[in-house]
Amino acid sequence: MSRITNVFYISAVIAILFIIWGIIPDTVLPYWNLDNITGNIQDFLVDNFGWFYLLSATAFLVFAIYLIFSRYGNIKLGKPNDEPEYSYITWFAMLFSAGMGIGLVFWGVAEPISHFHNPPFGDPATAETAKTALQYSFFHWGLHPWAIYAILALALAFFKFRKKAPGLISAILEPLLGERVRGPLGTFIDCIAVFATVFGVATSLGFGAIQISGGLSFVYDVKQSFLIELIIIAVVTVLYLTSAVTGLNKGIKYLSNTNIVLAVLLMLFLLFVGPTIFIMKFFTTTIGTYIQNLPSMSLRMTPFNEANSDWIKNWTIFYWAWWIAWAPFVGTFIARVSRGRTIKEFVSGVLLVPTLFGALWFSVFGGTAINLEFFSGANIVEYVNDLGEETALFAVLEQFPLGTIMSVIAILLISTFFITSADSATFVLGMQTTGGSLYPANRVKIVWGLIQSGAAAVLLWQGGLNALQTASIIIAFPFSFIMIMVVISLMKAFKEEARAIELRDSRKTNRRG
Repeated sequence: MSRITNVFYISAVIAILFIIWGIIPDTVLPYWNLDNITGNIQDFLVDNFGWFYLLSATAFLVFAIYLIFSRYGNIKLGKPNDEPEYSYITWFAMLFSAGMGIGLVFWGVAEPISHFHNPPFGDPATAETAKTALQYSFFHWGLHPWAIYAILALALAFFKFRKKAPGLISAILEPLLGERVRGPLGTFIDCIAVFATVFGVATSLGFGAIQISGGLSFVYDVKQSFLIELIIIAVVTVLYLTSAVTGLNKGIKYLSNTNIVLAVLLMLFLLFVGPTIFIMKFFTTTIGTYIQNLPSMSLRMTPFNEANSDWIKNWTIFYWAWWIAWAPFVGTFIARVSRGRTIKEFVSGVLLVPTLFGALWFSVFGGTAINLEFFSGANIVEYVNDLGEETALFAVLEQFPLGTIMSVIAILLISTFFITSADSATFVLGMQTTGGSLYPANRVKIVWGLIQSGAAAVLLWQGGLNALQTASIIIAFPFSFIMIMVVISLMKAFKEEARAIELRDSRKTNRRG
């Protein structure tokens, strides 16, 4: 039976107060309304600490790669005889659906097309810029975000399944902070993790509601409005809460597998109906340039060029903050479904498989859009400028046979990703606020489901995508320091574990001798 902790009451009350603050009209609080305050905080963080986000994300990637080849690679996330609970296919489907789902569908066309017309450097709409556009899409959705997820998930799984610690962020830091993690300091750390989860997922839910609304507008000529988006959030909330109470092995598992099937079908359709040879050539060459330029992109800032500096702030720094904000949610969920895997197997799988799938996804959808503009004269960016980024995918699908049917499948895919992300998040929030229980009570999951949907609705009402992005960047800043402490604590724990294994092996050898 799960025990509701102080983290639940503190974080739930503050989250509800935040939602109430967002409901207050600007006329009542002209200078202290939610959009103004969060916007000012965001500007301060991005202007003054953008370099910190870049260095931190790169350091997390370097650490993750080190773990694959380190002497700790054969340590199991669990007892030595534990076997993985899920097959590789189901495991990849669950971590991918929780980690990237809605975002990939939303930005698959919109981001490469945006970079094509507004590149980080160079002239817009040229062949060279087309390569840069896809390269930076790979960069933003590739190794860096999955390294951030992998580190936190690895730490949670190691301490939960190997050390029998509670599945909490604070419990990971015990080797570093000692008994203090069981007092107010631990509660504070776990509350930050809860807020990062609520607002990180609210960002994704907002994107999902906007894109479903955009798809309905594009396919069925339903006029886009906040009311439509609110209705979408309400309907999907009922669906994902229904899924959440059925448990991990039913709702999330089946929906995750459904997501992967729909996503692969949609991608294969466009790959073979679209410019197949061009897409595969584009994919191959961009993988090469991505790997070749990874170090320079990872640390690229432009102190002498303010225009390019704004591009980095609006894209790369936002993304790194967004991934850090998502880390408690995705990390906790991946940890929960990864018992029995070795550290080498775990980190390699989490880093490489979603990165390659994401690269192929952007090559198919973004590459097709760029091909249509560059060779066929189709003006996909005009749809984006007139109707919003959420319509970019549907504008591309319209150019091909069965485009309307594919658009309906895309809307269904976004909806199932929406449900899976929110479903997984209610489970994670339940874990974080019941002392790390692997089976949080349904009433706790329902409360968090309603709160995160309320946060998404309020953020959309206050400022659309800008307010959603702002909330993610703000909450990621304090959590990035917690992530750094997690790395230090994890290394201390691994060294102790390696010494314990060597001692056991030495005793066995002596007994045999």
